[in-house]
Amino acid sequence: MSDMTEPPAATLPRQYRYYDLVMAAFVCSLLCSDVIGVRKVTHVSLGGKELFAFGAGNLFFPIAYLFGDVLTEVYGYARSRRVVWAGFAALAYASLQSFVIVELPSASEFHDQSQLEWAFGSTWRIALGSLIAYFCGEFVNSFTLAKLKILTEGRMLWTRTIGSTIAGEAVDSIIFYPLAFYGESWMPNSLLVKIMIANYCIKVGWEVLATPITYRVVAFFKRAEHEDFYDRSTNFTPFSLKV
Repeated sequence: MSDMTEPPAATLPRQYRYYDLVMAAFVCSLLCSDVIGVRKVTHVSLGGKELFAFGAGNLFFPIAYLFGDVLTEVYGYARSRRVVWAGFAALAYASLQSFVIVELPSASEFHDQSQLEWAFGSTWRIALGSLIAYFCGEFVNSFTLAKLKILTEGRMLWTRTIGSTIAGEAVDSIIFYPLAFYGESWMPNSLLVKIMIANYCIKVGWEVLATPITYRVVAFFKRAEHEDFYDRSTNFTPFSLKV
């Protein structure tokens, strides 16, 4: 008979019903918006006149920030930090896989190499810029939301979801676009600045419009998980996976 005993319940890590699903949704949204939409520039027009241009992927990228808000608001900064690292690893792997696939020699019957290179052949600048911007932006977003939650004592959810997005997306945009596209022949500086400003406004505006949905989603997870975490004694270093 084994003399091993089960550890006291108080020492066991807290188990959540939906944490893994929210993490998967976050990483999926992040990868899709980053891989599929990063190259396409679209525009909004009125009466046949182009009003402003923006990156098409930014229509869906804020969904990742919504899930990031849910993670920090419900589960706390430390568990959100683990998800940010999971997203970082997924982006790094996607960049590596894209590079390998694009660089593999094409068969004689394959005639779409140029289209493949344009769509998925991200330069080292785009890949590096995306990783750095994501890393910094997401941690600023989570940190801001966690601190605002304490400051507001859990009231006025909109102040921290919108406020964290304003801060996080500003850091993301300021880092990514110059690193990825500055000096590119197909991206003149005037267009770069316009796209950076337009994308930032779209992301923040999307967060504002999605606030009623965010309220419902956050309320659902708080009820389902019986959790409403406050980061009063959290170590906010980004370089840790501890919860």
